[in-house]
Amino acid sequence: MRTLVVPKLARRRAKRRRSATGYGAALMLGVSLAAIVPQGGASAQGSPNPGSSNQGSPNVAAANPQVPAKSLGERAKEGAGGAVEKLDDIVKRAADIFKRVPCATKGVYLEGSLPNVARKLAANQPVTIVAFGSSSTVGFGATSPMFSYPYRLADQLRRKFPRADITVLNRGIGGEDTPQMMERLKVAVIDAKPDLVIWQLGTNTVIRGDDAEVARTEALLSDGIDRLKATGADIVLIDPQYVPATASKEKQDKTNKMVNLLGNMAQAKQIARFPRFAVMRKWHDDQKLSFDEFVIHDGLHLNDWGYACFAQLLGDTIIDTVARVQAGTDVPPDVMMIRPQ
Repeated sequence: MRTLVVPKLARRRAKRRRSATGYGAALMLGVSLAAIVPQGGASAQGSPNPGSSNQGSPNVAAANPQVPAKSLGERAKEGAGGAVEKLDDIVKRAADIFKRVPCATKGVYLEGSLPNVARKLAANQPVTIVAFGSSSTVGFGATSPMFSYPYRLADQLRRKFPRADITVLNRGIGGEDTPQMMERLKVAVIDAKPDLVIWQLGTNTVIRGDDAEVARTEALLSDGIDRLKATGADIVLIDPQYVPATASKEKQDKTNKMVNLLGNMAQAKQIARFPRFAVMRKWHDDQKLSFDEFVIHDGLHLNDWGYACFAQLLGDTIIDTVARVQAGTDVPPDVMMIRPQ
């Protein structure tokens, strides 16, 4: 048997090549993370915080003539190292998130079915999903974009269907509700040619609008659903979240009207609905979770755990739909697929 002896010079060169490759990957990761981290803050469903300013932002470095400027290479190296550490922290928190509080699935159900996207996933065909909504879709309150529900949902579906080409587009804009969403429906959603549209709406109207605005939502939503159905896409409506901002005595009546409106609309149009309000109420009432375990300090937006559990439950219902199609037991869209227990 021959023994291959590698000269020291060749070993050093190979080591440098491996270091350069790893450094390049880390640098690209740093650039990617910097590009997707949201800037600034939001108040009600993502509207800008009062008095917020770009002045004093940690992302803007003040010039100090007494400190020598660092070279581009030095700055890139520091950025890459920071990105790797940041990614390690995110991955660790993502793996640990359900160890703190389990994400209970009992009683979670999807009203309706998703025949189009289910058949495509079952056949390992390309699938495009558009997450459409306001700051709950953007992921305001999460410590990283990787904890937003569209990102978590995409990861779950790709792990379950590794042979399918799955694209999940986040088309959320903070502070919006149905009137603003309808203005960008074509460009943001229809032009993407989605197989599934997950439409989260209603919360901002409950918080900022009056009863007349709640009523106007019905006509706008009906038109939007008709336009989406004409493309052949499956649709899931996501109703408001159960949080202090929507569950207070002052907002309770409007919240109930909006939840009922979306439920009745889903049944009338024979599309699906994920009852986020009821699911989150179970977290609070049945699981005995305090609001601060799944809601951030503003009493409105979810935290990392809240988004992760919501995404997992939504993903589970989509996966169940695919399983039924594969088993030949799919049901009409006006029938509840998983009944509450």
